[in-house]
Amino acid sequence: MIKQGRRKIKKYYYVRRLIPLIPKSREFKRNLRNSLLKDWNYASHYVDSAIKTAYSIINSWRRNYLKGRRRRNKPIVKRKFVRVKETLYRFKDWKITITIKSRQLHLKFDLSKAWFRKRVEGCDLGELILKEDELVITFRKPVSSANTKNVAWDLNLLSMDGFCDKGWIRVDLKPLYTLHITYENIRRKIQSLSRNKPKTAKRLMQKYSKRYRNRVKDFLHKLTTTLTNEFRDYRHGFENLEKQGMYSKRRRHNREISKQNWKTIIQHMNYKGKVKPVDPKYTSSTCPLCGGRMVKLRKGQVVKCRRCELVLNRQLCGSINVYLRMRGFPSSPSTFYRAVIRKMIPQWKVQMKRGSGVTLKGGEIYDMLPMNSEGVEVDVPQGGHMSIKDYVH
Repeated sequence: MIKQGRRKIKKYYYVRRLIPLIPKSREFKRNLRNSLLKDWNYASHYVDSAIKTAYSIINSWRRNYLKGRRRRNKPIVKRKFVRVKETLYRFKDWKITITIKSRQLHLKFDLSKAWFRKRVEGCDLGELILKEDELVITFRKPVSSANTKNVAWDLNLLSMDGFCDKGWIRVDLKPLYTLHITYENIRRKIQSLSRNKPKTAKRLMQKYSKRYRNRVKDFLHKLTTTLTNEFRDYRHGFENLEKQGMYSKRRRHNREISKQNWKTIIQHMNYKGKVKPVDPKYTSSTCPLCGGRMVKLRKGQVVKCRRCELVLNRQLCGSINVYLRMRGFPSSPSTFYRAVIRKMIPQWKVQMKRGSGVTLKGGEIYDMLPMNSEGVEVDVPQGGHMSIKDYVH
């Protein structure tokens, strides 16, 4: 946007973006490995791990660079770490022995009195990450696909709406949004002191910024831990949302989008459970019954299909579409009846008259932290675990 007096003119620039080529041939990798092993005094498997890590970092940078999210500057590893392969350690009697030099130097860790021992019984030890001052231990548990159930989540500004065999689930994110707004106002007040008292403003900004990050992280960890505990052996489907494509000319809208923690929620759920990303296009504007286009009613809270006149809550419509997509089901009346109606009969009042569609009965069953006035408020204790109560009209 270029200002010319009072007018604003848009100007577009077409830039050629060079495509980086990453050599991946066996001969190149073999020569690279041999060159790194010349002056290497430790176990050779660490070289293989370093090459694998470097390729993953460069491939990630290349994908983001082609999308315009990264510059030509090469990625640099700022924090030192080593991925320890399974061939470099031995795990026996809750003791880990990591090989540094073959038959010469080892690191030993005793987990016999670890606090998490009971929580990981029956799990296998996965890849280890060795840092300068700590060791990150990963555990894996085999999950049979036959017992895996699906729960789909539609991420919104003030709520997470899910759909599964238990029906419609609503998680209230209003406390998280309130937390963002509160600390945004605090930072504004501190910035007003920067002219007269710069040192005081800097000290207060560091203090409240750290407190703000810790409170957001604490809320997200409690939320994702509760979801994984309540939906064990479930596969969680999330929309693959990108904030870059959601920004518009409206400043208020852009600020609301920037405050969302959708990616962080998906990342936490990914290592605490099993996650499947779903294409987010038209999930809230596609009819799950016939595949037609939905029209917004009641200021966008309710949507109605133009073709079959199905009436649904907008968040519920999005979660149902995510559920159908993650299971590979098309939008058809038979699929909608078998996958949706049978599970929602205890909660809905199904009217078979033409033009009435499927409407809400009045409340959401199995409501988690409801933000609607009709639901039951569920408090979050200081211990970190949220309780869930059934709510039926």
